[in-house]
Amino acid sequence: MTFTVAVQDSPIRFPCEPNESVLDAARRAGYEIPYACRKGVCGTCKGRVISGEVRAFMGDALAPAERAEGHVLYCNARPRSDLVILPRSIGKTDPFARKTLTARVFRLTRLADDVMHVHLRFPAGIRAKFKAGQHLNLILENGERRDFSMANPPSESDGVQLHIRHVPGGAFTTYVFEQLQRGDHLKLEIPFGDFNLRDSSKPILFVAGSTGFAPIASIIEDAARKGIARDMTLYWGARRPEGLYSELPRKWARDNPRFKYVPVLSEAEEPGFRHNLVHKAVLEDHPSLAGFQAYVCGVPVMTQAARRDFTAAGLPDDEFFADAFVTRADLAAAGP
Repeated sequence: MTFTVAVQDSPIRFPCEPNESVLDAARRAGYEIPYACRKGVCGTCKGRVISGEVRAFMGDALAPAERAEGHVLYCNARPRSDLVILPRSIGKTDPFARKTLTARVFRLTRLADDVMHVHLRFPAGIRAKFKAGQHLNLILENGERRDFSMANPPSESDGVQLHIRHVPGGAFTTYVFEQLQRGDHLKLEIPFGDFNLRDSSKPILFVAGSTGFAPIASIIEDAARKGIARDMTLYWGARRPEGLYSELPRKWARDNPRFKYVPVLSEAEEPGFRHNLVHKAVLEDHPSLAGFQAYVCGVPVMTQAARRDFTAAGLPDDEFFADAFVTRADLAAAGP
């Protein structure tokens, strides 16, 4: 039996099979609901079920209060009846917006012992449009995909720059560090995601963990190019100083009096660095977050903790934007 999924206060309706996720059914029907890991880890596809019943694995991406309010993760919610849903956003897929390309490795630069800057160039005359903060899929030879955020601004559309962290035991990241060479080719699909700057006059809190710096760097560089005049503070966290692998934030702070940089270390205690978890450093400076927008990027445990603690400190839920970097280990732990 095929069920019907309707979007509240919208003419959008689409069919969904009993063993099909709401997310997959929406995509099959030509609609785009924001998503990232598709495994119930990152929380990007969170939304409400207004009426109807679903089978769903909740995971740690949903707080108990959210579950009580009818929130689910559409990537693993399967219908038991017709549904009325309320996603955070949904729109018609633009078939011309996304491209599949083969890019050439133009430059490889080791930014830290475990972080590689991979600069890819598209074929001559080819450009790929994306929004600052979005990510791409690298398509491996076996068909598997890996998500990486663009670190360059959209104005540099003849290629992409990626910050790839070596994950111990990770087959692809090990390949990048040990075998990938200048001139090699990688297949990719671009762009994905809705982690991008929203229009507002509110001051911005950027919170990055490790290579979560990459999409935030793209957003900050793009905002500077566009002349966006808003107060911005970047809290960038790592375990040790070498994990904060770029001097760009210090340059931004020198060039822009409305930009502030707070480097944060969770393990080492060094002069000139805050010592704390990166999202806790934000709360040290701003016990009330009622008047802010927050953009948070890092591992799921960090983004989930930030959402919980920031909203408890008064940040409106609709002013919290996150991009969770999900590893294959995270996906394996989430189960089938």
